[in-house]
Amino acid sequence: MSSDTLIEIKDVNFAYGRRPILTGINMTIPRGKVVALMGISGSGKTTLLRLIGGVMKPTSGEVWVNGQCTSALDTQGIYRMRRHMGMLFQFGALFTDLSVFDNVAFQMREHTELPESMIRDLVMMKLHAVGLRGAARLMPSELSGGMARRVALARAIALDPMIMMYDEPFTGLDPISLGVIANLVRELNDTLGTTSLVVTHDVQEALDVVDYVYYLSDGKMMAHGTPEEMRANRDPLVHQFVYGEAEGPVAYQYPSSDYAQELRMGERHAA
Repeated sequence: MSSDTLIEIKDVNFAYGRRPILTGINMTIPRGKVVALMGISGSGKTTLLRLIGGVMKPTSGEVWVNGQCTSALDTQGIYRMRRHMGMLFQFGALFTDLSVFDNVAFQMREHTELPESMIRDLVMMKLHAVGLRGAARLMPSELSGGMARRVALARAIALDPMIMMYDEPFTGLDPISLGVIANLVRELNDTLGTTSLVVTHDVQEALDVVDYVYYLSDGKMMAHGTPEEMRANRDPLVHQFVYGEAEGPVAYQYPSSDYAQELRMGERHAA
């Protein structure tokens, strides 16, 4: 594993029982880059994040993170590794009974022995980075969707993680909030020197801020490349996804019998 590589996935297969989810996945994620994992719902993107975070182990193959094979780590080793990771969940997942300040302070209080005076300064620094220092005393119920996502992002970067993982960070946001979050993903990655993995199917927004893209379909790696290469990819499956076309390999109609024949059969039964 090269010193420039932070995450490497080697011939990974994963299945729930007999149902395959990921098949033959190979990925190399360099340090300091923003990498998108794209694909339609159910293609295995979030499962990949769980494998990288050590939540699950591959059925076969290896997941390496910062020189460590996650399958070889015991529970304490997984916990130590996760302390270097930040996670932004799809809808923020803020603690509803804690203020904005206390949400961001949570990890610092749990995993460090810093004095409250220093925690206060660090929390305000993180909130300032996402433009919400003035909202520190608000409760989650008082926040808009975009503000809640930014608070969740401030909480995720509280311990200056080596790896940031984003699970559908743009879902449900208005265009302005979406643009703010997309720019924050890029700016915070470059400012903090982290490596970011962005799971998304919001194609155009992601292509504007990421360095590299992996495209999955039915649990298989179908294409990868820079944003420019993905936009120029002529594979029908990739092209349909990137440009959001209704017609293509991904059919609108769920597989079924011939509709005209079904109608004729219905007429015969009615007679």
